Amino acid sequence: MSKEWLISPSWPDREVAARRWNVPPLVAQLLYNRGIDLNGAPAAFLSPQLRDLNAPENLSGATEAARLIAEAVRAGQKIVLYGDYDVDGICGVAILWQVLTSGGAKIEWYVPHRLEEGYGLNPEAIRTLLKDGAQVIVSIDCGITAVEEARIVRQAGAVLIISDHHQPPADLPQAAVLVHPLIDNGSAESCANPHLCGAGVAFKLAWAVAKALSGGERVQPAFRDALMATLPLAALGTVADCVPLTGENRIIARHGLAALKTSSNVGVQALIQSAGLTGANIDGYDAGFRLAPRLNAAGRMGHARLAVELLTQADANRAREIALYLEDHNRNRQAQERAITKEACQMVEARGMHRDACRGIVLAAEKWHAGVIGIVAARLVDRFQRPTVMIALENGLGQGSARSVPHFHMHQALSACAEHLETFGGHAMAAGLRIASARIAAFTEAFLAHANQTLTGADLRSKLRLDAEVELAELDVLTVQALRNLGPFGEGHPEPRLATDWCNLVGEPRRVGKSSDHLQFSLEHHGAILKGIGFGLASAEEALKTHRRCRVAFAPILNEYNSRTSVELQVLDFQFPQ
Repeated sequence: MSKEWLISPSWPDREVAARRWNVPPLVAQLLYNRGIDLNGAPAAFLSPQLRDLNAPENLSGATEAARLIAEAVRAGQKIVLYGDYDVDGICGVAILWQVLTSGGAKIEWYVPHRLEEGYGLNPEAIRTLLKDGAQVIVSIDCGITAVEEARIVRQAGAVLIISDHHQPPADLPQAAVLVHPLIDNGSAESCANPHLCGAGVAFKLAWAVAKALSGGERVQPAFRDALMATLPLAALGTVADCVPLTGENRIIARHGLAALKTSSNVGVQALIQSAGLTGANIDGYDAGFRLAPRLNAAGRMGHARLAVELLTQADANRAREIALYLEDHNRNRQAQERAITKEACQMVEARGMHRDACRGIVLAAEKWHAGVIGIVAARLVDRFQRPTVMIALENGLGQGSARSVPHFHMHQALSACAEHLETFGGHAMAAGLRIASARIAAFTEAFLAHANQTLTGADLRSKLRLDAEVELAELDVLTVQALRNLGPFGEGHPEPRLATDWCNLVGEPRRVGKSSDHLQFSLEHHGAILKGIGFGLASAEEALKTHRRCRVAFAPILNEYNSRTSVELQVLDFQFPQ
């Protein structure tokens, strides 16, 4: 069934704005859709500058935390960085480690095992670190709910600094300092950048520490070089954690991704090589879907400490060895993901969770790999347009991952069902939980009731948000290149998607690909002809042959072949005449 197309209305002033801003009219339309400053030149968006980054003093807790860390470095105290096991946490640990070690500090790090210890700080690990002499513990991308762990550190006479970006609870941990973009009063409007990811928070904290150790407003050259070297890691965490790529996050992503290609970090280069991207210009897609999964594979299928070692202590030989190991883990992850996704889709349809009367999905099973179910939950959201909770069961306990849809705040939904859960945490679009097997039936009933009350039927229909309806003749190489230059694209700043008017089929469509599941064809409108490719859309072949007229929703792409560049349509959906 065709998706619901939501096409932004045409902006009457786009031609005038295009001349004023010296951009193609279609680019002006997209900038208007994105809410860019329309009263002046949109230079801050078109060419974001590092000098426009918010100072670290604007991040709540960063200055005080930096003072404590600098004092500990000068006193030779043992500092341990305690990070999360996903890309965001891994990169955050590597950022602080690199900046602090560049100043001569001796830093240790710790990441928990996803399956054995679970998310965040845990009492056993904290006690072990304290027993081993940790005097300052800095959490990265976790800890904002660690009330018990903060009490343990405080009673031991040590210092706990929590840096996190997840939703703060009502009962905050009594740590020495909380570094958090929402910690002042929990209001996004009061924060300079409420959408920093964990690696972004770590980057700001590292910047503040560099200032404190430099003894002034300007950081010493060694610290400056270290901060610039870690910017690609901040960008990788920002893209991988799916925070909005607007404002300050856009600056971090734009400059950090551009620097990945020439990064001096041997671990980063080994990772790039394993992904087949050596020498390539790396964009948001490459970072999010080719580099990040390899780092994530360590925590999902084994232990994330290897990924941290890759980005911190590994030499070139060790980095290549770890990168190959992560590649094997990633292939294993992909195989398990496919198998669990197939089984989960069958369960959804067998239980009727895809029908109109059910507006949420909760599935649980033995033998599911807890490190993969988050990805599968996202796959089910894409397919069924419902908030989804996947739970891996083992020995009477379940570890769950949840993914959401617009208009459904996952953390609030889990809060409404908290009586059935052991623990949970997360934010609007994603969360994790632990649950006793005996409570799954009651939790499922409560979660589905909350979803049915919160979501409407319209919320469940798959939607395509499109920037404009365009003429094929408008899509010349310069215009499409200008659209591509608006990247990086991601959450809050999606890749440009457009719609055509009614076009005529030229020639015959043909199936392509190893499994013949892609569709290739050409369309004509007012004399302009462009090729189109629909990945996974071979099922539309007969309808296209029958009608020979259609509208398509698409992303414009540039195809470079034999030193010739041409515009093509990467088709996302068809509409046929009634």
